[in-house]
Amino acid sequence: MLPPPKSRSDQDSSAAKDSEFPESDRKLLLEVAHTSIATALDHRELDLTPPSPQLEQPRGVFTTLYLHGALRGCVGYVVPSVSLYRAVAETARAAAFEDARFSPVSLSEAPDLEVSLSVLSALQEITAEQVEVGRHGLLVSQHGRRGLLLPQVPIEHGWDRVTFLEQTCRKAGLRLDAWQHGAKIECFTAEVFGDTDT
Repeated sequence: MLPPPKSRSDQDSSAAKDSEFPESDRKLLLEVAHTSIATALDHRELDLTPPSPQLEQPRGVFTTLYLHGALRGCVGYVVPSVSLYRAVAETARAAAFEDARFSPVSLSEAPDLEVSLSVLSALQEITAEQVEVGRHGLLVSQHGRRGLLLPQVPIEHGWDRVTFLEQTCRKAGLRLDAWQHGAKIECFTAEVFGDTDT
């Protein structure tokens, strides 16, 4: 649910240098994202058995799609509920066909899609003063509303810590200063990699 990064290749390259996932697993995740979209268009079944132990672990993940450099869809799971492998497949399909901001991806568009994945760490409650721009993604919640922004978003837009907090509140539909008035602030980190990194 985010604007396209200004330089995805730079982000993907830096993620790869200190990666939790080996290159083989990153390629498998990107492949299942593309295959999930293709099989949905072709009405084929997709085997979602994780091909490696690490990909069996439940993790939150956001899948972002680009078409010719422009955002084409973004959907994610904040809270881990299924294996990372399945989560990537499900969020890729959702980004392609269920992001309300866009028409569903067509058969002709699918081969030109670029995929970027943001695999999330566990959420941790923090204070506003502990927020580190460029390292943390944020989840702000209050009164049953919540908003999330990935770690790369404030860097893309040149935001400082306060603006990052305000914009996450805006994403939640809260007042910009809700973070100063009792809203819960949780942070996470994300490993970001994509087609431009392989």
